[in-house]
Amino acid sequence: MNILIIGATSGIGRGLWDTYAENDNNVIVLGRRISLLDEMKEMRPTNTTIYSCDITNHQELEPLFKDVFDNAKHIDLAIICAGTGDLNPELLPDIELSTINTNVLGWTIAVDSIYNLFKKQGFGHIVTITSIGGLVGEPNAPAYSATKAYQINYSQALRKKSKKDGISVTEVRPGLVNTAMAKGEGLFWVMPVPKVVRQIKKAITQKKSLVVVTKRWNIISFIMKYFMS
Repeated sequence: MNILIIGATSGIGRGLWDTYAENDNNVIVLGRRISLLDEMKEMRPTNTTIYSCDITNHQELEPLFKDVFDNAKHIDLAIICAGTGDLNPELLPDIELSTINTNVLGWTIAVDSIYNLFKKQGFGHIVTITSIGGLVGEPNAPAYSATKAYQINYSQALRKKSKKDGISVTEVRPGLVNTAMAKGEGLFWVMPVPKVVRQIKKAITQKKSLVVVTKRWNIISFIMKYFMS
């Protein structure tokens, strides 16, 4: 398969790159940090293609994705992992706007550009990485929880829309994962990246419409959705 991963230089995105590249897929990775992209290319030179990309550079995204598709001839699977989030109990506007700029504006341009290229191509599978943090408003990270709620609803809309367009859409909704995104005191059930990646890969293979990872987070997800809103 030809696989595109946006936000692949760390965390879940890097774990997915490693597992897919290890299994002889051609993996195209996009990320901000050129040194990490170069490191990934050195590790798996035969089936890793790198592009430097900052999802907040909105004007560059659509032509970049078109170039990726043209060079690859086709893309089978696109995984959008790019995102950010910071604790901001003081409600500093710069932090909130930075989160919105990435998780809403850049994310939407990326998802829509890829969806339209898949529609033109006639097939494709989009995977969005959201968060159970989008199920309730978090007072210490308002923009993060609000932007993840946006992604959850947008992914749901795409799933409905995709039925007539020949495109598969999978939303992956992680709980706390042992990455730089897990911030704050008293965190529990923080899941290791390899376990999360295995469950995501299985859900992608099965073309599930929605998966909460890891499985135990389904319990917390249910409580948050129905008892904490």
